[in-house]
Amino acid sequence: MADTPPSTRTPGQPGPSTATTGTATTSTSRRPALSPSRASDFKQCPLLYRFRAVDRIPEAPSKAQVRGTVVHSVLEQLFALPAAERVRERAHELLAPTWRGLVAEQPELGELFDGADDPQLDSWLESASGLLDSYFALEDPQRLEPESCELRVETELESGVLLRGFIDRVDVAPTGEVRLVDYKTGAAPREVGEAKALFQMKFYALVLWRTRGEIPRQLLLMYLRDGQSLAYTPDEAELRRFERTLEAIWQAIQRAGNTGDFRASPGKLCQWCDHQQRCPEFGGTPPPYPGWPEPDPGVETALDRAD
Repeated sequence: MADTPPSTRTPGQPGPSTATTGTATTSTSRRPALSPSRASDFKQCPLLYRFRAVDRIPEAPSKAQVRGTVVHSVLEQLFALPAAERVRERAHELLAPTWRGLVAEQPELGELFDGADDPQLDSWLESASGLLDSYFALEDPQRLEPESCELRVETELESGVLLRGFIDRVDVAPTGEVRLVDYKTGAAPREVGEAKALFQMKFYALVLWRTRGEIPRQLLLMYLRDGQSLAYTPDEAELRRFERTLEAIWQAIQRAGNTGDFRASPGKLCQWCDHQQRCPEFGGTPPPYPGWPEPDPGVETALDRAD
């Protein structure tokens, strides 16, 4: 892999592209993009960003992460059903088949449990059922008709920074107001965690604004572990400031990508990091810098979006 600096646009490349939603781009080569998860990684620790986006070192998913992915998938399937069928019992029926389908796609996830008869699997599925029960306590899906679920969004800022991500749900009121909804399978966070969650939602709000020319009326975070919701109303001035923040993050990523100087930033979250054995803060040595990844370090996975 060539050690080339990242760039937002190569010579001869067309200018800002029209944002796409819901479908893949037609280009055969995907430019480097910034996603909410990767932007948060770089803010938290540039070396973590490198391990995930540049080196692409696999990380073992936790049971909690995979449970979040399953619950997200069940809710997506639920809204694909006719309104009359969006009931608690139907959601519970979808859990086990969704888990089996995920394992069929990613067999390594089956290693989280000791076979289909593992009692821990039953307990784990039961905990997922509890999260669905919590969802139904927060809202009635029979009364909603989302415009889209698991919506892929992409837009290019005037500065050339390409933004890309997935929105759990987009609601549009009869009067036209837009609400962005994100499911969190963890508990409602304290101040630091709340700021991180709102960073993700402001990212989506900015992409939608630049795509449609409309600022979402509400950003709604639904915390299913403890049945709490966090609603937030962004405004234009705030999203313009946030846009400048993302541009600054991308510029910092470019500088680090040009030199390979992705430094560790130790903090409280280090104790949960999978990369301690290769982190200088813990006496480790990172692998040789492989150069800027091709084609794209901005990919988000379902595990990234599950909390």
